[in-house]
Amino acid sequence: MKFLLLFLSGFCVSIVGISEPAEAQNYPWCAIYTTGGTNCGFTTFEQCMDTASGLGSLCQPNTQYQLPSGPHQATRIRKRYPE
Repeated sequence: MKFLLLFLSGFCVSIVGISEPAEAQNYPWCAIYTTGGTNCGFTTFEQCMDTASGLGSLCQPNTQYQLPSGPHQATRIRKRYPE
């Protein structure tokens, strides 16, 4: 019985040790609520305004936002008219 309990506890500790640590989310827009709260969980200004407009709140850029590190995919400019 003790062996089984020791085995299960060791197994649980090893599973927890394997997982990646949690990281805070980093989004560019914050909703500032009239009650004094903030929500910095919006990827676009429109998304922020959709939430904030019904609550009489406003949106502003997140001052703590940092672009993710690593290579970024180049954006391609689409032409309006074919050549």
